[in-house]
Amino acid sequence: MKKYNIYTLACLLTIVFAACNDDFLERYPLDEVSNETFWNTENDLMVYNNSLYHLALNDDNVPIMHAHFAGFNSHWGSYWFLDGFSDNLAPRHDRHAFFQQVRAGRQLVPNGPQRFGYKGWNFVRAINVGLENYGTADIPEATRNKYVGEARLLRGWFYAEKVQKFGDVPWVDRELNIDSDELFAARTPREEAMNNVLEDLNFATEHIPEDWGDGNEPGRLNKWAALAIKSRLCLYEGTWRKYHGGADADMWLREAAEAAQEVIENSPYAIYNTGDPENDFNSFMRKIDISGNPEVMVYRRYQLGIYTNHVQSYFSYTGGATKSFVEDFLDTDGLPITLSSKYMGDETFEAVFENRDPRLRQTILHPDDTEKYKYHRADGRDYPRIVGMPGGYTTTTGYHIIKHYNADDMIGKAYNTAESPGIILRYAEVLLNYAEAKAELGEITQGDLDMSINLLRDRVAMPHLTLNPPMDPRYANDGVSSLIVEIRRERRVELFLEGFRYKDLKRWKQGKKLEIPDMGIRWSPENQARFAEATVQTSVDPESGNTYIDVYKGTDWADPVFDEAKHYLWPLPLDDLAQNPQLQQNPGYN
Repeated sequence: MKKYNIYTLACLLTIVFAACNDDFLERYPLDEVSNETFWNTENDLMVYNNSLYHLALNDDNVPIMHAHFAGFNSHWGSYWFLDGFSDNLAPRHDRHAFFQQVRAGRQLVPNGPQRFGYKGWNFVRAINVGLENYGTADIPEATRNKYVGEARLLRGWFYAEKVQKFGDVPWVDRELNIDSDELFAARTPREEAMNNVLEDLNFATEHIPEDWGDGNEPGRLNKWAALAIKSRLCLYEGTWRKYHGGADADMWLREAAEAAQEVIENSPYAIYNTGDPENDFNSFMRKIDISGNPEVMVYRRYQLGIYTNHVQSYFSYTGGATKSFVEDFLDTDGLPITLSSKYMGDETFEAVFENRDPRLRQTILHPDDTEKYKYHRADGRDYPRIVGMPGGYTTTTGYHIIKHYNADDMIGKAYNTAESPGIILRYAEVLLNYAEAKAELGEITQGDLDMSINLLRDRVAMPHLTLNPPMDPRYANDGVSSLIVEIRRERRVELFLEGFRYKDLKRWKQGKKLEIPDMGIRWSPENQARFAEATVQTSVDPESGNTYIDVYKGTDWADPVFDEAKHYLWPLPLDDLAQNPQLQQNPGYN
């Protein structure tokens, strides 16, 4: 019930502060919330910042602390499904049409706000209202700055996300009214806006406490979370400027590396590793209770009767993992399938899993693990199942996702009573951020790899990454070193279905990879016989000469396009442009 009380107060604060003026405040009853009666104690500042967290529960308007939408919108609003924008997933469900549009390069210019789009500005207003009033409280400066830092962290994070989608943004750092000039101003140039973001992030990391004393379960954003967020945002900006052009790319990469390094060397977080390489990677991601897990830095808790979701029941909406993703898993000798003598091919479904990184079998359902995972709700059917086959879950590709699957959060539960948590930050990402930033700077050492990526490989008993790995022929034309290829591969494998792949391709300037058609399992004679009831389209892979399921063949999403001059940014809504023509549309969308 506490959450509802805080939310009610947040709504009241928004109404009061949006409508008040000095004369009105002078008459406001002293037993009501107002600028004169609020902003006095540390508790007032804490309660106000609680309202910011509650605004951030709307992942559509404020897509930063992204977890799962409650109820029906779990089918598209979960961070698990953001990989539908990329070459990791192949959704065909109508409710995922927006993901398919973006993936295929057919995104339309919207009239009004679109999903995860140009909206949520009330969040910035709420933050700025707080920042203009925190100074009223008669409390020590260090105490006040904890909450100022918390608010500035959220503001910087929000703006960085908007910059990543839209480029230039309307930077506002004060409370506006209906006459404010900023309402009709041009967008702030990207580099200026991101300099402001960095100031917010730096203030936050300097003033937010290491521990709020709340047990961090799931707790407020602490210093270590702020540093992890900083490493993520600075890595994006540094690599964007390196590959797209822009000033001070190395400065941003160094900020990313140093933030990640501070977390690695001084924080209480660590990789979850019990010494069970066949289960440790996905075991904690499939639990409802992840409190106390050393790898989970920030998460959203769902609890029956308070805040719940329905996300587990919508796994089939993802379509399934793609051939491209599955082929990126190394063999157990540490080599890519293009170079390894251990690769058993893909003529049969089970062969795909032989001699592969154990994370593959903990990400994609192996037929022998159907009972282990009680898939689908222990329905007793054989899996995999492909579109057209009767009953159970089906996929468009043949590759069912098991990484986050938890049948116990579905069996016997009514609609919207599920409690699967949403992991917002985990320590593994910090390790990947560190390794990539150091490699992009040209400063990485074997010791750096051993304290980052090789900890992830140790968990699954895979060979260590070294400084000079062989070049995978599939990535030889990407214009980067073989080491950066392998660091990017590690990121894709480790962070699958956690909302990173689409953004990664954009910042690396690898959007052309989205023009490669999404394929599924090999349509060999053995698999044709095995999945005879499936209704699929197929195509021949020009590189191997083998036939595979071609997910979008014959649909509106066939023949995807990626315009290098256009698709790295999203379009602004026409309504916003009509209200303020100085915003100007992004290139290619006019």
